[in-house]
Amino acid sequence: MKKIKLGLPKGSLQDSTIRLFKKAGYSISVRDRSYFPYIDDPEIECMLIRAQEMARYVEHGVLDAGFTGKDWILETNSKVHVITELVYSKQNMKPVKWVLAVPEKSKIKSAKDLEGKTIATEVVNITKKYLKKFKVKANVEFSWGATEVKPPDLADAIVEITETGNSLRANKLRIVDTLMESSTQFIANKQIFKDNKWKAEKINRIALMLKSVLAAEGKAGLMLNVKKNDLKAVLKILPALESPTISTLSESDWIAINTIVNEKEIRDLIPELKLKGASGIVEFPLNKIVY
Repeated sequence: MKKIKLGLPKGSLQDSTIRLFKKAGYSISVRDRSYFPYIDDPEIECMLIRAQEMARYVEHGVLDAGFTGKDWILETNSKVHVITELVYSKQNMKPVKWVLAVPEKSKIKSAKDLEGKTIATEVVNITKKYLKKFKVKANVEFSWGATEVKPPDLADAIVEITETGNSLRANKLRIVDTLMESSTQFIANKQIFKDNKWKAEKINRIALMLKSVLAAEGKAGLMLNVKKNDLKAVLKILPALESPTISTLSESDWIAINTIVNEKEIRDLIPELKLKGASGIVEFPLNKIVY
């Protein structure tokens, strides 16, 4: 049977990636101490790999495709085919940031103040490229973890990943600058898209389903009925993802409207729609949106 070898990120993104696949229609289960999760698609073989290493294995063809951050593609200088960006993280649906941080009382105010200083980080190459932009020479040390605790005794500054900044503040660190934003990238081996039409199509189908789930995040569907005379007033206040679908009802004076709106707008929108003459208003959840 034809199969693709798919790398899933082990670590902080593991659970959120598996949840994303579940919403897309794929059931993945991870057995204790196993690096080969089960997936209910016989054409996919999964392997758990740390995001830091994923791009290298995809580039060299050990894996056909996988999920990693834009940061780790740049850090490892890997040559891979980026199928699509998937903006999700372990806590929310926003990109994460790599930031330069120093102790709250540090005299370091900008990158230029790092001359001759020691910086601890996991992303050594990204940090060196950042310093090069400012023509600053500093000692960049690889950090094996717990990077936030290293200043001021073990390092003058750190370059660390953050979603909310809470951990940095808890460790009395101040953000000086943002080096880059990073989000999850669905990547594939470049040669596949040249030589293997079946694998390329299979990977593109997976990407389509995953993107459709993310497109539906924070959205809801609305159905409502309105008299023709009130249609203009209702459409004026109705925020729509695209133009709403309008169809006639069996009663010729009435119109049915079907549309998609942001969930956070609905609590204020429904009472307004009612005041404008809408009735039979139904909100329904969305699992996927395919553009």
